[in-house]
Order: sequence, then C-alpha cells, then structure tokens
Amino acid sequence: MAAAAGVSKGTVYLYFANKEELFKTVVRENLVPALARGTDLVDRFEGSTPELLRELLRGWWGLIGATPVSGLTKLIMAESSNFPDIARFYQEEVMMPGDELFARVLARGVERGEFRALPPNPATTLVCAPLVFLMLWQRAFGPYAHKEIDPDAYIDNLLEMLLFGLTTGEARDRPLPPKSGPYVWEKIRDEMQARQEAGRLAQRADEPDTVAPGATARQGQT
Repeated sequence: MAAAAGVSKGTVYLYFANKEELFKTVVRENLVPALARGTDLVDRFEGSTPELLRELLRGWWGLIGATPVSGLTKLIMAESSNFPDIARFYQEEVMMPGDELFARVLARGVERGEFRALPPNPATTLVCAPLVFLMLWQRAFGPYAHKEIDPDAYIDNLLEMLLFGLTTGEARDRPLPPKSGPYVWEKIRDEMQARQEAGRLAQRADEPDTVAPGATARQGQT
C-alpha cells in the first residue's frame, strides 16, 4: 500500500496504528457509507417493494461488488481465523446492518401485501448469499473459469427467482416495469464519488509540503 501511495512504510503508520486500524478505516470509508445510503433509500422509497429490491441488489453490485472494495470480503474469509477481532468488526459494521436492511425490505413487502410472510432468518441470508458468491467468483474463480458470469444478467435472474418465491397477490402476476432513466443507486454512486474526491482534495490541501531528504542535504551543501 505504501508503494502504491508513493510513500514510505513509516508514513502509513503516521495515520494508522496497525494493519487492523487500516482495514477498519477502509471499511468505514467505503462500505459503511454505502449501507447508510441503502438505509436512507429504504426510508424514502415510494415505489413497489419489488422495485426497491431491484435498486438494492443492483446498488450493492454497483457500489460495492463491482469495485475494488469487494476484495475485502475475500480477505475476511481467508484471514478471519488469524484476525478474529477484524472478523467481529466486519460482522458488526457490515454484515449485521446489511442483514437488517434486507429484513426491513422483506417486512415492507409483507406490510404492503406484495411479499409472502417469511422468517427473516434465513430469508435475508438467502438474499445475500448469492451476492457474496458473485463477489468471490469475480475475485477468485472468474479469471480461471471456463465460463463467464455476467453480473447484470446474474442479478436480473436472481431478482426474478427471488420475486417468484417472495411475491403474492397482484405483485406476483405483475412483472417489474421496464426501467427508464438511471437507477437511484447510480445517482448515489456519483454523489459518493464526488464527496470522496472532495475529501481527498481537502486532505491534500491540509498536508504540509515535504522535501525529500536528499534535496535537503544538497541544499545544505550549497
């Protein structure tokens, strides 16, 4: 990471006490805000619950699954036994809020007469598990597989399978309307990227100018 940023290893530790704190910062600055926007979307969404579920599934992929941040899930699964505190942190900061978010969506659908009543556990796991698989496939198996999985087609088919098992009443016989215009999650992505870029620019402006040690020595010689 230090090499990618063009700084020394010591500089990284000026900002992060250890690797665990660095990991937590990456999670809090990338995954937690996306989950918060998902919660806000559920609070104010005015369309049908099947449409809301589509927004969340596609938003999850666009904001997390299709980005380098998705590598965190693979890392956690590989290193959880070596870093149990990090595994617990990820569970509390990411997995539990995500599970609660989808539980709210299912409850909304039941209240509106669009979904059948199903127990949140394991219903939310059945919604989330295919998403985790898609991330792992893209990160671990995809480059070496004999077949390709198109993420958009995968999510569309996942949604159809979920809705066929979830919906009831008129919602079961009424297909999702064709989407016109950008998804809500795409607007959220653009806003988050703009905010992150503004934060990076502000941080650079606050950093003092540094002079390379070699340059300082040469200045002293002159």
